[in-house]
Amino acid sequence: MNDLTVREKNENKERGFLSEKACCSADTKGRVIEEDKCPLRTDFQRDRDRIIHSNSFRRLKHKTQVFLSPEGDHYRTRLTHTLEVSQIARTIANGLYLNEDLTEAVALGHDLGHTPFGHAGERALNSVFPGGFRHYEQSLRVVERLEKSGKGLNLTYEVRDGIACHTRGKEADTLEGRIVKLADKIAYINHDIDDAVRAGVMCEEDIPIAIRKELGFKKSARINTMVLDVVENSVDDIIFSPRVQQPFDELHAFMFDKVYTNPVCKGEETKAIDIILRLYDYFNQYPEKIPKAYHYIIEREDVPRAVCDYIAGMSDRYLIAVYKNIFIPDSWVDIGLEEV
Repeated sequence: MNDLTVREKNENKERGFLSEKACCSADTKGRVIEEDKCPLRTDFQRDRDRIIHSNSFRRLKHKTQVFLSPEGDHYRTRLTHTLEVSQIARTIANGLYLNEDLTEAVALGHDLGHTPFGHAGERALNSVFPGGFRHYEQSLRVVERLEKSGKGLNLTYEVRDGIACHTRGKEADTLEGRIVKLADKIAYINHDIDDAVRAGVMCEEDIPIAIRKELGFKKSARINTMVLDVVENSVDDIIFSPRVQQPFDELHAFMFDKVYTNPVCKGEETKAIDIILRLYDYFNQYPEKIPKAYHYIIEREDVPRAVCDYIAGMSDRYLIAVYKNIFIPDSWVDIGLEEV
């Protein structure tokens, strides 16, 4: 027994402590490319670390959540959203005795494929890219085919499955993956309220009193209500009780009318969409202008795919910088000539 590695000891701990419904690290379906095991980390811990150290993860800090290119330090970005999802998901996993490491890895990777300018960018690419564009599919593509110069991160099946299933379509095979899908909703509905209040778009008192009585009168209370309800009512699936599901749906409808379609929040979206569409058209006409790091995609697949991957991976500010460089003339410099 003393000859066991730290990883093997942790795998044994999982079997002794986690629920029978949990996905233990030792039971992973594995990676596409088989690798030697790490002596310290379980496979899911290793996946988490690979995601955190990826280029795509770092770029999330400059990608829009709801408010486009916010100036304030306290507005959420795609990165802070991801971290909030991860923490909520881990709390739920802990309460249900499911695998926190798997849950965390899925949560940290779930939005790696999100476009600049949030869902506006997603809609723009979806309107022009052949076959459409969906950020959850792009997130899977990032970890499978784009990171590490096309080699991908070679993550385990369970993490890749959770990333691919975090929004729409089929449910994740693991309960851990399904936790992330619900934690994503809990996180964004609450932090979007917080950001909208900070922006002066709404105030807490605008939320219908019936919803506030059921879910809570401030962000921390609402999150606590939702998380506790999930833990108390999830057995074979990850769910809200009807008592919480109904006011949650009503809150989402309220946010759609009050915030998600509000001109203050979305007034700049038309400009963002136009920028993305113009760059998409430009790089399809001049694929040689795409950075060399993306040329292998042209060789393996085609130009539109490479253009889509390049634009989707941009941060908000990098997208604007590229656009300015291509379409905005440089300012003339006064060289001191006297007027004639």
